[in-house]
Amino acid sequence: MKSGSRLERVLRAGLFAVTAELNPPDSADPQRVYEAALILSEVADAINATDASGANVHMSSLGECALLLRAGYEVVMQMSCRDRNRIALQGDLLGAAALGVKNVLCLTGDDVTNGDQPEAKRVFDFDSMHLLWTAKIMRDEAKFLSGRKLTEPPRLFLGAVENPFAPPLDWRAQRLAKKVDAGADFVQTQYVFDVDIFRQFMARVCDLGLHERVYILAGVGPLKSPKAAEYMRTHVPGVVIPDAIVARLQKTPRERWREEGMQICVEIIRQVREIPGLAGVHVMAYRQEEMVAEIIHRAGLFPRLSPATIQAQLNSEYVGA
Repeated sequence: MKSGSRLERVLRAGLFAVTAELNPPDSADPQRVYEAALILSEVADAINATDASGANVHMSSLGECALLLRAGYEVVMQMSCRDRNRIALQGDLLGAAALGVKNVLCLTGDDVTNGDQPEAKRVFDFDSMHLLWTAKIMRDEAKFLSGRKLTEPPRLFLGAVENPFAPPLDWRAQRLAKKVDAGADFVQTQYVFDVDIFRQFMARVCDLGLHERVYILAGVGPLKSPKAAEYMRTHVPGVVIPDAIVARLQKTPRERWREEGMQICVEIIRQVREIPGLAGVHVMAYRQEEMVAEIIHRAGLFPRLSPATIQAQLNSEYVGA
């Protein structure tokens, strides 16, 4: 066990994991966080706290995690390299671990030109692979990047992101291998809308044996409307939405867009669940937690397993090994 987190135990037990994204509020009021988390906690094994996604300011990921941990929720803290140098990043890793964070997702981060304050100064002292490598050194070798010793290393289950749809497609699995070598224990992917391309990506992953070294969770989410689908595939880096899905929404009456968007997501979950090597799904729906819960119910991924059931499965896995 790297951290002993619920997410790690679910994945190590060979169970199909579900994580969900909670986008932090534009507010200092913690109640918005608690209300959204209450919905997600019933349907997900862990809740991702985003870190200024899209290069837009929101409540900090560390602050959101502190609130969620106080309420007893399992969290995945996202950590972006865009806004902090290596000194701040290492300090935040220690602070997060001290607060009780056990899962950390390492990101390079969207460029500031994507956000609402494009004049902000970029840092990018590290990219995600350097951050993974640094966190792994801190955890496994009990030292900072400088070589100075830690009196108590952080116990962290380390995550990375991957985009199976960015060209050149044939090299995406090799890029993932670099992140695994750097220290990734689990991976959450970009939105999967083109299942055929994702299936080819996973076949390459399995050919390289990466599915035996890292747990891969497919990113999924609902589309609210044809306009939203068109915007995402035009303006959101790395998102590929086939023409057939956009056309399907365009043919749907306006009053049924929400329903059809959820149904498409449910169908994708059912398809990717059958792909060899996949360990779970990561559900993303910007500030639409109720839709996440309904999707997970419809996809047959509810109820989530109790700690006792997870431990029993873990014990049987260890006996079998």
